[in-house]
Amino acid sequence: MSVVVEKYDLVIRNTRIRGRPYDKTFDIAIVNDRIEDIKEHINGHGEVEIDAKGRLVSPAFFNMHHHLDSVLTIGDPKYNESGTLWEGIAIWAEYKKKITEEDILRRVEEYIKWHVAYGTLFIRTHADTTEKTLTTVKALVKARELFKDLVDIQVTAFPQDGIMTEPENAEYLRKAVELGADNVGMIPHNEYTREDAVKSIEVAFKIAKEYDRDIDGHVDETDDPISRNLEVVAKYTLKYGWQGRVTAGHVTASHSWDPAYRYRIMPLIRKAGITIIANPLINIYLQGRFDFYPKRRGMAPIKLYLENGINVALGHDCVLDPWYPLGVGDMLQALFMAIHVDQMMGWSDLFKALDLITYNAAKAWRKGYEDYGVEKGKKANLVILNGLTDVDVLRILGPPLYVIRNGKLIADNTGPERQLKVFYKGKWEVVDTYFHRATQPR
Repeated sequence: MSVVVEKYDLVIRNTRIRGRPYDKTFDIAIVNDRIEDIKEHINGHGEVEIDAKGRLVSPAFFNMHHHLDSVLTIGDPKYNESGTLWEGIAIWAEYKKKITEEDILRRVEEYIKWHVAYGTLFIRTHADTTEKTLTTVKALVKARELFKDLVDIQVTAFPQDGIMTEPENAEYLRKAVELGADNVGMIPHNEYTREDAVKSIEVAFKIAKEYDRDIDGHVDETDDPISRNLEVVAKYTLKYGWQGRVTAGHVTASHSWDPAYRYRIMPLIRKAGITIIANPLINIYLQGRFDFYPKRRGMAPIKLYLENGINVALGHDCVLDPWYPLGVGDMLQALFMAIHVDQMMGWSDLFKALDLITYNAAKAWRKGYEDYGVEKGKKANLVILNGLTDVDVLRILGPPLYVIRNGKLIADNTGPERQLKVFYKGKWEVVDTYFHRATQPR
């Protein structure tokens, strides 16, 4: 009697899977862009086979808050010597006077390869709508299409300088959505008055409702404990029935809120189904600038939000730009910072930490959420990490061994000297993350 041998497009052998017993390894068979089967041993063979050697597999990472329009602009027109948010904004204001679509797309193309090599296949980026030509919006909407074989991109229309600060800014925000932005942004703490902040939130929700878009705001990105715009965002979320469709980025003021206020506000945020997006690398660096010593941590209290039933995910925010002089787009670096800053280092905490850049983020991303995960029938967007367990991954860090996008091997970092390689435009390409424009300090 003959034995039927199944043939698959890709088979991953001997891998551990997050959420399954770590004393067992599994084979994962992939056909087209889907996980066809998961067993302790699969008899068939794949056109491509990977021996994971017991390493951990996870669904691919998300970067839920990023600024692709400014990436890799560091030093132009000058370096941020104070290291502050305010100097960064001033430098960006100068840079965007000369910005072009070609400039943005060139930088994004280079940087996206880094992101993919480090296992992030989903990026939510902000596009500055107070740049009056809307060049940033046009370029990032194009990038979403141009680089779709590498990553999924969502574009948020982001009013960097405020919605109410100039009469035409609301209309530019609307035009950005008409140009194809996926989400409507806001920055209420940057408005001139509390009254304007409230009005800006209402404007953002009206536009989101009109065009059926999600809300993705910079909210309370300050050390000021009386910055309490999140409660207004929650109110309008409930008013417009937008539960589960709103993310609030940064919310660093919540680190400084008094306990009584936190006690009152947490149930409201949970009821509204708002996701908090912390940006640990940027928050710990840019906040606390008015403090001498002791300095506040300046990051949203992640563990406290989670304990109150509120969804939390992470962003990288910036890389080599006026606000942040480091980074390669590695979400494990952001996660590593988060668990230290918020003291999420209990043994059980460590085995939940990866959720901040995987499942929690996928919930806030929404599109395709039902297809996300390491299960039979799900989309095969996977990373094979350099560790046997979650704790290994957080201890060792570094790029994943392999990255799989829609069932295809797209990054292989197992070559000589752990060289990063990405499959792009039909061929394998070595990814160079060195910064060749680096200059000596003055």
